[in-house]
Amino acid sequence: MLVSCWSAKGGVGTTVVATALALTLARGAPTGALLVDLDGDAPAVLGVPEPQSPGVGEWLAAGSDVPADGLARIEVRATPHLALLHRGGATVEPGASARAEVLAGLLAGESRPVVVDCGRLDGTPTPAAEVRRVLAASSTHSVLVTRGCYLALRRALALPLRPSSVVLVDEPGRSLGRLDVEEVLGVPVTAQIPWDPSVARAVDAGLLAGRLPRGLERAMRRAA
Repeated sequence: MLVSCWSAKGGVGTTVVATALALTLARGAPTGALLVDLDGDAPAVLGVPEPQSPGVGEWLAAGSDVPADGLARIEVRATPHLALLHRGGATVEPGASARAEVLAGLLAGESRPVVVDCGRLDGTPTPAAEVRRVLAASSTHSVLVTRGCYLALRRALALPLRPSSVVLVDEPGRSLGRLDVEEVLGVPVTAQIPWDPSVARAVDAGLLAGRLPRGLERAMRRAA
């Protein structure tokens, strides 16, 4: 299972959703799970030190010189059941999309559930953005994380990538609900996350990995 989580507008909580989904899958899978961080914030959300080892950026930059077990070598252990491939510090160079396709193939062949945090997708013509788009398009399950926001839905419709499902972050004061989102995007909302200050507190304290709020965990079980 290769799941990508992405948004069309920043600040909707994509990294929190991707991390929570990976934690939920890891607890239910005998093999554990793998979280691939293309956005750079997963270590902070998980409450683990910022890795100093090579990451996805270095793997992409190394090209075909990477050994067959190269990805496994750069994983770091986030929890007893969840491994993390962090973004790394290397600059993504032009032409990395071909290596991104190789990466997508390797992740799709994983025996573990894999969740990729692709961050925000837009039309930015940069190599790093192209890598995120390739991973999101290559996943077996593409999840759009959004609020009931007209601007976010409009931007999602403008993208060539169509999600297979939506995780809707319910924010107080929004006039658009689940049925509106489903009608606009033409895909099902598989999970709704109610606005909950306990989620923000867990993230701020670096405790999300050990104290996944129950409402968030229930929503991720539905999304999975």
